[in-house]
Amino acid sequence: MLKKLFRGLILTVVLALVGYTFYFLWAKAQPQPEVFQTETAFVSNIVKKTIATGSIVPVKEVPIKSRVSGIVEEIFVEAGQTVRTGQLLARIKIIPNAAGLSQAESNVERAEIALKDAEKDFARNKKLLEQQVIAEAELQPYTLKLNLAKQDVESAQNALQVVKDGSTQKSSQKLTNILSTCDGTVLDVPVKKGTSVIESNNFNEGTNIATIADMNALMFKGNLDESEVGKIKEGLPINIIIAALPDKQIPARLDFISPKGTDVNGAIQFEIKSYLKQDKASYIRAGFSANAEIVLAKKDSVLCIREGTVGQEGVKRYVEIMKKDRNFEKRYVKLGISDEINTEVLEGITIKDKLKSSKIEEEKK
Repeated sequence: MLKKLFRGLILTVVLALVGYTFYFLWAKAQPQPEVFQTETAFVSNIVKKTIATGSIVPVKEVPIKSRVSGIVEEIFVEAGQTVRTGQLLARIKIIPNAAGLSQAESNVERAEIALKDAEKDFARNKKLLEQQVIAEAELQPYTLKLNLAKQDVESAQNALQVVKDGSTQKSSQKLTNILSTCDGTVLDVPVKKGTSVIESNNFNEGTNIATIADMNALMFKGNLDESEVGKIKEGLPINIIIAALPDKQIPARLDFISPKGTDVNGAIQFEIKSYLKQDKASYIRAGFSANAEIVLAKKDSVLCIREGTVGQEGVKRYVEIMKKDRNFEKRYVKLGISDEINTEVLEGITIKDKLKSSKIEEEKK
């Protein structure tokens, strides 16, 4: 009797364990209920803006080129120094070109030979005039020939001196002296003493001796994608954010939009410009990388919701509202401007409605 009772108890326990195991596996396989967080609309300011990347550059930047070929003999300025118009920046030592020097010397010799011949003709005919063999009018061509020959000798000698020294005795300014053509700050001196330079002419830009700019007149120059250009216009307010001065924003306005785009790595970019004023409190340097925040639209104290709570059905936008039974219903809304985080609500909900959030939490057990 006890054996039967014991067997029945064991069988009951085994069946109970098997049943619990099946129930546990079945419950484990069931999908966990999702609990959605809710949030409400709020009143806030919305600023819709776009970002253009670029840098700070001087409005007026003048490269000073060499007007002769040779070697840099002396440099009298350095980057960061303030200069005035006509100030000596550098001096070039001319290394005469062999062919040019030979040609110039040959021209002097030919001019001197022609001068000696003209002097002989003049002296011979002057003696004949003194002997009253010829009239005074017949001496005039020989006088003219002598004067022209003297002028040719002087011109040839000056040309030879220019080839050798870069200037003539009559010249008030030596071509070998590189002078500043404007007032400003020296941004860069790319050459050093002993550097070979090439003269600026119709076929060559020439070697850049120094770059001078007015640092009191700066501008932001950047590029904007073609998808954003249609949304902006000249005169819009912008904020310039300089990478080196992250805590400072410079208010400005959009002054220029290029009428033609350029292909930059397969994307069409349009150049924009905004003129700035130098800030004495925090010195702005040329070449600083910067971003321009262009304000496209702005609204203050409007009803807003997060972009994450908005769904789309075709061209319609909707949110899901919690009902009294804690289920959600779809409600279509009319939206205004958006800053990609928050969006303005024009119609469809009130500030009391609870919206289904995009965040989901697993039900805690």
